[in-house]
Amino acid sequence: MLIIILAASAFVLLREKPLRIDPSDPNQVALGKRLYATACASCHGVSLEGQPDWQRRRANGRLPAPPHDANGHTWHHADAFLMRITQLGPAAYPEGYQTDMPGFRDALTDREMAAILAYIKSTWPADIRARQNRLNVTR
Repeated sequence: MLIIILAASAFVLLREKPLRIDPSDPNQVALGKRLYATACASCHGVSLEGQPDWQRRRANGRLPAPPHDANGHTWHHADAFLMRITQLGPAAYPEGYQTDMPGFRDALTDREMAAILAYIKSTWPADIRARQNRLNVTR
């Protein structure tokens, strides 16, 4: 019986905590800001402004990198979808959709991707953050 209790306790203590994307966590946001600068800013802009004419397709049919600030559409998507895009890049989109967005699954951990998203969300005004957060409520 003692072995079962110890095994159950170890399982509870050692299992991975659920992934959080928390724009109010200063440690997560600070990590995300550093990682964003090295992994994302070259396309999405140092100030999250995106590339010029981000809503107009290029000659190759692809859209430029969108902004992640309040002027973009990132906040129109739930956290789970944002994580999926960050992890998988083109594989997250319907077949035939072309994008230059790479997948970061092999370059960043889920924890690091969550930190980047926390940093992005931390820059949004409170009303936009609240609207986006409503998308995360499961029914």
